[in-house]
Amino acid sequence: MKNVISTDKAPAAIGPYSQAIEVNGMVFTSGVIPIVPETGELIGGDAATQADQAFKNLSNLLEAAGSSMANVVKTVVFISDMNEFGNINEVYAKYFPAPYPARSCVQVARLPKDVAIEIEAIATK
Repeated sequence: MKNVISTDKAPAAIGPYSQAIEVNGMVFTSGVIPIVPETGELIGGDAATQADQAFKNLSNLLEAAGSSMANVVKTVVFISDMNEFGNINEVYAKYFPAPYPARSCVQVARLPKDVAIEIEAIATK
């Protein structure tokens, strides 16, 4: 049985999808972008600043699901500029404790709202 996870501490869905789904003790998040949940506005600043907000949002979403960043087993990080990989990686390391989750990171042509980063995750409960 699928359980829908929803929280106002992460950006609301901007399309026909759930923020996250929990099934059989696993949490699957949708892509999370650097929107400030309280205002619904994109956070200003560089890629590292946007990454920090995106990871905060992801952490809040996982918490709402009864999980945490420490329980993440896989992430997919989408970035708009691979030149920002190092800056984003520094922020990433602050949010994920060792042993680090498996990860893919890809540069894409464009992200929703023209953000610098979007992240999705799979976690255990």
